[in-house]
Amino acid sequence: MSQQFDVVVIGGGPGGYVAAIRAAQLGFSTACIDATKNADGKASLGGTCLNVGCIPSKALLQSSENYHNTLHGFAEHGITAGSVKFDVAKMLARKQDIVNKNTGGITFLFRKNKVTSFLGYGSFKSRNGDRYQIEVKDGDKVEVIEATHVIIATGSKVRQLPGVAIDNELVLDNEGALAIPAVPKKLGVIGGGVIGLEMGSVWKRLGSDVTVLEAMPTFLGAADEQVAKEAFKLFTKDTGLDIHTGIKLGEIKVGKKDVTVNWTDASGAEQKNVFDKLIVAIGRVPNTDLLGADAVGLKINERGQVEVDDDCRANLPNVWAVGDVVRGPMLAHKSSEEGVAVAERIAGQHPHVDFGVIPWVIYTNPEIAWVGKTEQQLKAEGIEYKKGQFLFSANGRALALGDSKGFVKMLADAKTDRILGVHIVGAHASELITEAVVAMEFQASSEDIARIVHAHPSLSEAMHEAALGCDKRGLHS
Repeated sequence: MSQQFDVVVIGGGPGGYVAAIRAAQLGFSTACIDATKNADGKASLGGTCLNVGCIPSKALLQSSENYHNTLHGFAEHGITAGSVKFDVAKMLARKQDIVNKNTGGITFLFRKNKVTSFLGYGSFKSRNGDRYQIEVKDGDKVEVIEATHVIIATGSKVRQLPGVAIDNELVLDNEGALAIPAVPKKLGVIGGGVIGLEMGSVWKRLGSDVTVLEAMPTFLGAADEQVAKEAFKLFTKDTGLDIHTGIKLGEIKVGKKDVTVNWTDASGAEQKNVFDKLIVAIGRVPNTDLLGADAVGLKINERGQVEVDDDCRANLPNVWAVGDVVRGPMLAHKSSEEGVAVAERIAGQHPHVDFGVIPWVIYTNPEIAWVGKTEQQLKAEGIEYKKGQFLFSANGRALALGDSKGFVKMLADAKTDRILGVHIVGAHASELITEAVVAMEFQASSEDIARIVHAHPSLSEAMHEAALGCDKRGLHS
């Protein structure tokens, strides 16, 4: 007889493992199926994010920034160094150690919360009344477990560039970009989104000549236009990235030691680059092809997503889906909150996830973060608004840090003063944006932020001044 559970979660990434832990906390017998393995062939929970995404990329970003500052940033502080060396192998080992600590932490949490972990690929086998048979396949090993509720959290995978095979030797996806064994002299990046910019920044700081090719006509089209323009200026001027937008890819030839990329620039001129390595970062697609959806009639739409309602319910009774496999932004924190919400809905609770106040972050230097509406969206929707903005160059803490690039911009409703969006480009934007998220979740006005006492000196004072600016009463601008 197969093992039976109240809840089975397929996928152990940020949405899946959190859903499993919360379901177990609520008293359900819970299992989580995940196929990710480490170098030793053992289970490595955490999905793309912890293994080859969010966490390792931030480790490399920090290492490369430390190296860059040692060479270029510390002199103004009166700190000089002699012969500065960089060890790529040690940097990669540190990254992997951080990954191992995080993934091992999930294993500990599963034991603590009595979540049963299965190593392998999970797929629907059949349905028997109100229970589902889930097949777990790990190589030649196959077992079947049963569940009353199934939460699909299988995440996403790299979108392939037609006609170009990713070998993670010369042509790299996110996993390969995180494990380049030596600094390439010339690095190409196809895609100017989060992954492309972050990985391009890492290897540029370490000495690569980096060219970013983006097909969209505008840079960071999802961000506020003013923020995107400032970021483009800083990335090209300060970081030294060679960024081209509005390009059209031509033939890509993979040789024995390099990759030749033919492309047409925005003006229509033919261009050609020869790269030592090429990172392909043109987005991600839902991971639903191995779910066995047809076996039970699970509805998958034309974009490869599991069709769900506002509460993450699929078209089958007691089947749910969260994270990258459903509508909405492909963000780890969005996945986690959906996972928690689904576990609580199974328990009869009524949680709510507000997609309007989910923060976005790009961990480049400077960092970029935003929440809510952009200025161009407000204009397009005909919403009257007021704006407050404050430069970090006028902030004492930013000057003391030696990192005074960028600004904070706050957008508020012209009539009600309710905050509609906050956009930041600058140091520690990933941390500063949380004040805006909290404020918007509680439907705060710009005056609410303006009336809050902010510590001095702190970067958060820029948020305070931006709020004051919405009422044209900034004190330091």
